Amino acid sequence: MNENYRHRRLLNLLRERRILSTADIIQLLDISPATARRDINKLNEQGRLKKVRNGAESMEVAYTQGGHHYDINNAEEKQRIATKAGELCQAGDCVVLTCGSTMQMLGNSLCGKKLQIITNYLPLANYLIEHNHEDIVIMGGQYNHHKKVTLSLNTTESEMPYSANKYAANIMFSSGKGFTQAGLFKTDMIIANSEQQLLAKVEKFVVLLDSTKLGKQVGILFSELKDIDLLITGKEANPKIIAQLREQGLEVILA
Repeated sequence: MNENYRHRRLLNLLRERRILSTADIIQLLDISPATARRDINKLNEQGRLKKVRNGAESMEVAYTQGGHHYDINNAEEKQRIATKAGELCQAGDCVVLTCGSTMQMLGNSLCGKKLQIITNYLPLANYLIEHNHEDIVIMGGQYNHHKKVTLSLNTTESEMPYSANKYAANIMFSSGKGFTQAGLFKTDMIIANSEQQLLAKVEKFVVLLDSTKLGKQVGILFSELKDIDLLITGKEANPKIIAQLREQGLEVILA
């Protein structure tokens, strides 16, 4: 059994059982104790599982909302990031929340507060509606079933009076797949293009990113470092990377 296949099997077992002892892993995968420990250590370093005493624990948290089932990687860290982000929002603010699990957590925490939430992320919009949030703006466009977002069409302002570039806000929160001294990276160009239209009219751009994505250059550069006002990430982040970002003048909050 090669390493990649073994890792996939181990992660699938953890999704089902949430936690496994080292003895369980040895038996279920039919591997040696040394191989089991090596796999646990490697996947722990990659942020794909959590190493615990005498075993491993899933990094994914499953929850159901609106009839849909979601798995969230690094859920505990993302919840801390979302909580810290929520502290930036004041009564009367207008905030933009893009798509993703951290945005969902942030939106859930802001629900019911006296602020306007602008989003194109349908699971979040549905949650806010179901829980009677009073001030919601759902950006229009074509619905993308896979990403669960509405995407602005490539039209001029006169043709699309409610396109993304018409919205203004106090804070825009976004995430991505990688973050380096170059800036924030995203892998979906269609979503990146839609979100890019919002940046011109926000007062503050805040990136919410779990620590496993720091130091990774993945996909396309969405926003240069100089255009990002604040990064909120987990306290698990590599201190060297955080120091380098701060040396470049970026404000970083560790949640």
